[in-house]
Amino acid sequence: MTSRRKDKSVEDDIRWAKMVQIAVFTHLHIQPCLSPSSSPPVSFSSRTPKFEAAAPTKRIARETEAGRLGAIAVSASVSEAFDRTVGGQFLPEREEKKTGRKRVFFLDVNPLCYVGSTPSLRAFGRWVSLFFSQVSLGDPVIAVLDGERGSEHRRQLLPSYKAHRTKFLRQVTASQRYSMGHVGRSHGVIIDVLSKCNVPVIKVEGHEADDVVATLAGQVLQRGYRVVIASPDKDFKQLISEDVQIVMPLEDLDRWSFYTLKHYIAQYNCDPCCDLSLRCIIGDEVDGVPGIQHVAPGFGRKTAQKLLKKHGSLENLLNAAAVRTVGRQYAQDALTKYADYLRRNHKVLALRSDVDVQLKEEWLVERETHYDSTILSNFFRLLEETPKLTHQTG
Repeated sequence: MTSRRKDKSVEDDIRWAKMVQIAVFTHLHIQPCLSPSSSPPVSFSSRTPKFEAAAPTKRIARETEAGRLGAIAVSASVSEAFDRTVGGQFLPEREEKKTGRKRVFFLDVNPLCYVGSTPSLRAFGRWVSLFFSQVSLGDPVIAVLDGERGSEHRRQLLPSYKAHRTKFLRQVTASQRYSMGHVGRSHGVIIDVLSKCNVPVIKVEGHEADDVVATLAGQVLQRGYRVVIASPDKDFKQLISEDVQIVMPLEDLDRWSFYTLKHYIAQYNCDPCCDLSLRCIIGDEVDGVPGIQHVAPGFGRKTAQKLLKKHGSLENLLNAAAVRTVGRQYAQDALTKYADYLRRNHKVLALRSDVDVQLKEEWLVERETHYDSTILSNFFRLLEETPKLTHQTG
């Protein structure tokens, strides 16, 4: 994904999370994990200054260079305590002990590389540091990047899909364009950091990261694991279930916050499948998907929520409207006349689970975390000592 602009619905989600204090190309590009026995990383990729790795240190509470710039190094005892409870909400560790089912985390990288609409490698380093030290710890992590032309198949269905983001890219200066889109050439630095932290990095040409995550998450569930998706992207709410959770970065609170099925039901009082159906009807301004009110004025959110609560999903509602009256005349007429319009919206907004990517067993092993602090410290030092990189990535 590119820059995430806070619309009203996103702001409402964040306010709600704070209120309840939830803690919390077909070419495949894969950066392999390092084995636990691998030697410590000694430098970053070419075109960047090299930094010698520091000697391994115990994970004790201390201030580091990374900490000064936004990364956090915490003691093992603090990490364990944080993992058990954040903001008064118990995290899934205790549930895992009851069920015996382990978690696999998916890290949606692109949204973490921005502050508003401004590309920022510092933001990436900060959120990854917090994620490793406070959330995932040694659990398996799979990072996913947007592939080149990832939105193309959706734009063929709906030209307005994320069109404002394309226009934004055309308006920025040449130096800004260097780091826009997929955060430009800095992708190489991001992949370098993650791979050195034993995180496989997946990018599939022609597919957005959301679809790759949805596909791999299904394969993870089939193998008996639970899934946690680390992302601020509201699109992932359609995947929430007893076995799929979201953990979101909360900027103002400077932490990650877990968002579960219980939280979703408490917020919306409906099943997650209704979230997608509702967005298909009322539209998604952020993604450039027009709602039915553009062609049928008067058919608003309240009408949509009422009908979906009764029928459960958009497809059920449209099928019912095709054979009988389901509501007031204006709603009935809109559902029958614009059924294809709504089904197109569904194709655009629904996450795909058929991407040509296969889960690998080595991605599911416990992550070796011994050198996280050293790697991230070197990364933040790199940003300080490379003015050009810092200037072009915010």
